[in-house]
Amino acid sequence: MKKILFPIDFSEASDNAFIYALEMAKLFKSKLVLLHTFDLPIVESEAMPLNYATIYDDLQMANFEHFRDEIQKLRALMQERNLEHIVMNHILMDGDLIYNIKKVIQQENIDFVIMGTNGVKNWFDSFLGTNAGAVISDVAVPVLSIPVESKFQKVQTIAFTTRFRKKDIEALVKVLLFARKMDAQVKCLYVKTAASDVTDETIKRWQSHFEDEKRLQFFIIPNENVKETIEDFLLGQDIDLLAILTYKRNFFVELFTTTTTQHLSYYLKTPILALHE
Repeated sequence: MKKILFPIDFSEASDNAFIYALEMAKLFKSKLVLLHTFDLPIVESEAMPLNYATIYDDLQMANFEHFRDEIQKLRALMQERNLEHIVMNHILMDGDLIYNIKKVIQQENIDFVIMGTNGVKNWFDSFLGTNAGAVISDVAVPVLSIPVESKFQKVQTIAFTTRFRKKDIEALVKVLLFARKMDAQVKCLYVKTAASDVTDETIKRWQSHFEDEKRLQFFIIPNENVKETIEDFLLGQDIDLLAILTYKRNFFVELFTTTTTQHLSYYLKTPILALHE
C-alpha cells in the first residue's frame, strides 16, 4: 500500500480521522495524499460582472490560505505523535468531492482511502449519503471510514462478516493482510438462519482452506435475527474494526439504522473497512 488518500474538510471528524491516517501510513510505510475540495460560485456569463475574474481569484486565494493554515495544524499533530517523517502531499481542488476523489485516485495511483464521518447527529445520512457512503460505492479501492467518536487505539480484533461465497475468500485474504500488519486477530462471522443455503461441507472447505491462519477464527452462530446477532457479536467480542464487502450494502444500511440506541452508540465508535468485490 504505497499511497493513502485522505480527504479533509478541517472538521472535528476530519481531524480525528487524520490520526488514523497517520498511523496507517506509519504501519504500511505509505505516503499520505491530502485532498481538500471547495466550491466556487457559478455565474452565468451574461450576468458576470467585469471584475468576476478578480473575485474568482480572490476566492481561490482565500481557500488556499485557509488550507495552508490548517495544514500547519495537522503538522503539529504529526509532531505530537513523532510522525513528522511521513511523506505528505497536498492537493487543493474546486468542484464535487466524489468526482475529485475519483480523479485523484486515478491520477495519483491511490491504493487506499481514509476519511472521517460525522457523529451522532445525522450520522446515518453522513455515512451513507453524500460523503463516506458515496465514496464507498463509487471508488474501486478499499475505504476506511472513521467515526468522529472513534479515538485511535491499536486494532487488536477485526470482525469480517461472510456468507461463504467465493468472492468472500479474496476479501478475507485482504483482511488477513491488514491483520498481519496490525498484529491483530480476525473473527469471521456467519449467522446461519433456517433459510441458509450454506452447507456444512462449504464451511469445512473454508476452514480447511485457512487452516494455517493462526490469527483467524470462524464463528458460526445459528439465529434467525441476523442483525441483532452481529450487534451482539461486535459487543461481546470487543471488535475494534468491522470489515465488510460492498455487495452487502443493503444489509449494511439495515444494520446501521437500528433503533437500538445502546448498539448504535457503540457503532459510532467502530471504524468500518469497506472492501470491493
